Amino acid sequence: MFRKINDKISVSPQISLEDVAAAKADGVRLIVNNRPDGEEPAAPQSADIEAAAKAAGIDYIAIPITHSGFSGPQVDAMIAALDGAEGKTLAYCRSGTRSTLLWSLAQAKQGVSPDEIARLAGNAGYDITPIRAMVDALAGGAN
Repeated sequence: MFRKINDKISVSPQISLEDVAAAKADGVRLIVNNRPDGEEPAAPQSADIEAAAKAAGIDYIAIPITHSGFSGPQVDAMIAALDGAEGKTLAYCRSGTRSTLLWSLAQAKQGVSPDEIARLAGNAGYDITPIRAMVDALAGGAN
């Protein structure tokens, strides 16, 4: 269920409380929730996953991304979360796509090559085409 982008981050569709234990067993030290509360009322909400993460000794942060798109503060929050992580990170949303796209924008803003970002996301089964122009712009022309 967890899709590895690189050695530092994996993404996932919505996780359950039981998946927190699987994440811990996989070495995850930070869970990033990119799904807004209420998007799927039957799914575990932010506070539920946060409590399970804390009980498992995993750091937790919520950076909810709605279907309206991405903002500069969200990209900066993802950069800060990933920079502060001491070990593997698991980011999730409904399908893993928003988590992958936010990771992509954060990497681009830090100067990672758009082609490398696209390759890594593609290896995990995600397509960054919808935000490729933003990735290119944030990367400042890096290839």
